[in-house]
Amino acid sequence: MDVDELKKLLADKTAKRDELPDVEFKESADRTFFESICSLANAWGGVVVLGVDKHGAIVGVPPTSEYLDKVTNQIVSLLSIHPKIEVVDSEGKRAVVVTVDASPDVLISYRGKYWERVGATDRRMSQARLRERLIRTKTWDALPTEYPIDEIDDGAISRFIKEAVTKERLPRESVSENYEMLLEKLNLLVDGKLTNGALLLFGKNPQKYYVNLRIRLGRFKTATEIIDDQWADGNVFHQLERALTILQQYVSVRYRIETIEREDVREYPFPALREAVVNALMHRDYFNIANFIQINAYDDHLWISNPGGLPDGLTVEDLKRDHKSIGRNPLIARVLRLAGYAEEYGTGTLRMLEEMKKAGLPEPEFKEEMGGFSVYLYKDIYTEDHLNGLGLSERQIVGVLQTKKHGRITNKKYRELAGLSDEGARTDLSDLVRRGLLEPRGKGRNAHYVLVRRQS
Repeated sequence: MDVDELKKLLADKTAKRDELPDVEFKESADRTFFESICSLANAWGGVVVLGVDKHGAIVGVPPTSEYLDKVTNQIVSLLSIHPKIEVVDSEGKRAVVVTVDASPDVLISYRGKYWERVGATDRRMSQARLRERLIRTKTWDALPTEYPIDEIDDGAISRFIKEAVTKERLPRESVSENYEMLLEKLNLLVDGKLTNGALLLFGKNPQKYYVNLRIRLGRFKTATEIIDDQWADGNVFHQLERALTILQQYVSVRYRIETIEREDVREYPFPALREAVVNALMHRDYFNIANFIQINAYDDHLWISNPGGLPDGLTVEDLKRDHKSIGRNPLIARVLRLAGYAEEYGTGTLRMLEEMKKAGLPEPEFKEEMGGFSVYLYKDIYTEDHLNGLGLSERQIVGVLQTKKHGRITNKKYRELAGLSDEGARTDLSDLVRRGLLEPRGKGRNAHYVLVRRQS
């Protein structure tokens, strides 16, 4: 673009004001400059002129090659696009003309946010609009990036291959296979471009590009009293390993001696913990890059929450029975399956249910809430030590443990255990109901009490 063309563009835009939605003026390379480039790339393309005020007057930018290089590098690194950039000098002042092509196949983001053009203004895309734009194309993990292949951690791929070969999910020849070829086979490298999934699974530092694609873990005494706060960063495998390490610090261990050997018993079975974290990493909505996976450990339960509700076609009730697998991130799911951390058959929630049941714990609770999906794991509060701490009498403790063992207790059975009258038994049992430990069920001859399995 020469000086005359620039002056005509400035005059046209100034005269028509908002009638040229594909032209923007920016005085400096601030946040709005990059947002406009992002918006135009996600729309029909256009021109952003740097060094011009809103009235179309050239105010100029530093006339140095260093400044131009800095702006060019920022556009490439922050937006992963390579627009045409021209310098126009007029009357001792310099303007930079950035010509942006439309990006019909790949949505462009700026600092993790997606922008679009609405008339002659830049607006951040809503989650609904973002899904609408992307659902027609590919899943998040299949979208190509402009990040170089050297962002991939060779050590991470090597460890993955060894695990997959050991579990006989990849052939032994894979150990000596070229890493780029393997990524292509896994559809993580397409036309020489890394996908989002490749970067998150095997990147050296995925949070360099996606700051919130990580896990935050907290240990809470109450809803507002925080004892500890930590992050699990890195690629998916690092996040999983780190999150489980932190969780094991948060979860107490008690000892049980039923034979000549002592057995360590955790408050929650490790397989259920791992399954919950793997499911969160595998099924979270990665288009929602503003939020992270959250895991809170309380005295009586764990809360695991990830952005995005259940995929269409699945309900919370489905998760407790055999159900089909509906993959939100099929490439990530496939790699986790090959590494032996997951299956692709919709059995993850069933394994959680099974592990908690085997440990004699309440079944997990699944919820769609707060724009995401939550799993609640409840510990066994019906232990002698815990009940003693609540100030129960010895006969009440015996009654609760008997209910735990047999699933129910009647007034008659409690009278026999405690050696009380009918009225005395009723008083004790009513106190246990008041404390939220037992719950009355049935009437008349069918009247009995069961444990209240959830404490929050």
